Amino acid sequence: MIHSTWGDWFVRNELEAAEVDGLSMWYLGCNAFAIRTPETTLYIDPYFGDGDPPYVFRMIPVPMDPADASRCDAVLITHEHLDHMHAPSYRPFVEDLGADLYAPPASWTNPDVPTDYEVPEELRHVIEPGAVLELDDVTITVCEGNDPDAIDEVSFVIEHESGTLFNSGDSRPTEAFLDIGERFDIDVGTLTFGTHGRIYDPDSDATTVEAWYSSENDVIEMANALKLDRLVPCHYDMWKGVRGDPKGLVEHAASFEYPHAIDIVSVGDRVDVDRPGVRPMSTLNQ
Repeated sequence: MIHSTWGDWFVRNELEAAEVDGLSMWYLGCNAFAIRTPETTLYIDPYFGDGDPPYVFRMIPVPMDPADASRCDAVLITHEHLDHMHAPSYRPFVEDLGADLYAPPASWTNPDVPTDYEVPEELRHVIEPGAVLELDDVTITVCEGNDPDAIDEVSFVIEHESGTLFNSGDSRPTEAFLDIGERFDIDVGTLTFGTHGRIYDPDSDATTVEAWYSSENDVIEMANALKLDRLVPCHYDMWKGVRGDPKGLVEHAASFEYPHAIDIVSVGDRVDVDRPGVRPMSTLNQ
């Protein structure tokens, strides 16, 4: 069950009420983003769960309940982990709005958390690197990813006439990003960032130090491989014990060509690919 911290206010009065004339995205926490153009609404890795205490504790608001949404054409999944392929978070988009669900093979055959919800066959799509999806006014290219903790990881290049967006999933540095950086002129790229942390496993009753996400050096390495104009760090705020401070990325990036700018977002913030900077929720601009 989803427990939205903000009720239906954000999805109804911000996300779906916003005027959009290009490619815009809203940060929903974790690696979850809502993407809107004048004709299309997408969700990437929607996760509106609370975590799985005592294993992981969510440290940020749950901005919405997907059951309150009235727009969604497709849901894109990067890999099979709970906080990316989460049935309670994607089910309303599919069941109530008829959204197509695109995910790599392991997300269907080896989900991190088993579910009794079966996606209707006509809305269930298995994707692998090289696939190209044409959805109204956007073109989505499925590219390689590199999460060593996942079975299948993909990344997405989303192109619109107003600009190009890249989503890495939980990828860490990979040579595949050099090719992506050469093939596409990416305006905004989202990369996951975090720290080493102490993680408790209730099954073994043991706490170990683990690295789940990319370090500062990894993030800047990926940004340069991808030739990002603007970098949007994500995931750094999500889990107790593996959070990082994205402001530190500015110092790491200072001696490199890319990214040209680093946009640090909080849950609910909007980023337009054709407009610099971060746009906070509209009530903050009144």
